[in-house]
Amino acid sequence: MEKAVDMPIAEAEKDKLQFVKNSVLYKEFLAEREEILKHKWIESEKAGKDIGFEKALLDWIVKHRSHWRERRLKEARTEKAAS
Repeated sequence: MEKAVDMPIAEAEKDKLQFVKNSVLYKEFLAEREEILKHKWIESEKAGKDIGFEKALLDWIVKHRSHWRERRLKEARTEKAAS
């Protein structure tokens, strides 16, 4: 059986990766993930134990996501109007 050899990513693949990292959708995903991780930390501290990502995710979605998204949209509109 041949051993797989790690090969450098081709330029086209690097460009695709950079495109994804610069996309608004990916940036929103990262921002949302950060909020969920903050929520996980806060709720884990309250519980005195790690509540886990899935529980934090579901709790954050139910309790905070809609307000967070509204605030993000409002901030984005304000920044756009200022520029």
